[in-house]
Amino acid sequence: MKINFYKPNHPILKKYIEGYYFMAKDDNDEPLKYCTFPDNYFIISACQNITFSRENNTIEIDCSEEENLIIDFVSRCNSPVEVHYKKSINEVTVYFKPLGIYHFFEANEAQFLQDEIISSDFEEFMKNILNETDQKIQIEKLENYWLSKFQEKNLEKIEKIIEDLDSDLNIEKIAKKHQISRQYLNKISTKYLGKPASEFRKIQRFRNSVNQNKNVKNLTELSYENLFYDQSHFIKDFKDLTKIQPRKFFEKVNTEQKNIWLFI
Repeated sequence: MKINFYKPNHPILKKYIEGYYFMAKDDNDEPLKYCTFPDNYFIISACQNITFSRENNTIEIDCSEEENLIIDFVSRCNSPVEVHYKKSINEVTVYFKPLGIYHFFEANEAQFLQDEIISSDFEEFMKNILNETDQKIQIEKLENYWLSKFQEKNLEKIEKIIEDLDSDLNIEKIAKKHQISRQYLNKISTKYLGKPASEFRKIQRFRNSVNQNKNVKNLTELSYENLFYDQSHFIKDFKDLTKIQPRKFFEKVNTEQKNIWLFI
């Protein structure tokens, strides 16, 4: 199976979309298995002619004899998921940065986005994309589609909250700074980010530590660089999100690939 990742070309899309993954059928029909770890992206995948099954934290995808289009939307991923492709398929996946998706859909709440995305317009467009064999044309059509849907929204309040979640302020102080209760802060965070503020922060620090791992000397330094209280706090959160110790994780996972997903 051929797998390619592309960053958006258009400057507007670069601001809101992390990138696109394309999978395409090829003569090498060997199974593919990988593990993806928690992140704060909103993810839309469209797969052509497949069977799809999910049990606990395992997903299996195989070819289907019947023609179909399966669209999957993920707004919350807080534990590892093992994905197993039994055969090569055609798939397009779009990764939106936090808040990015709201500039392309009218929905104001994460739980309503599924219905907005799986519309006849979007389904027909994705069928067209997946039937196209030239990847350059696929990318061009995909970018033109998102640009046609783009409407810049005023999300200044939640943008400032996200900035604070990336700081060393605790959740109580962030709520106080914005003159809201901690409960309302979590309500806003869940509405726009798909998860409570503390969970968003936990995943964000985990992802930052993964990206910085090769640039620091040890776990203690990695802990403080990413605003954990201490190494034990770092290890606890890391194990919560990956189910393994940080040292084992970094031994198994090639973080230099800079993948949005991470293979094992």
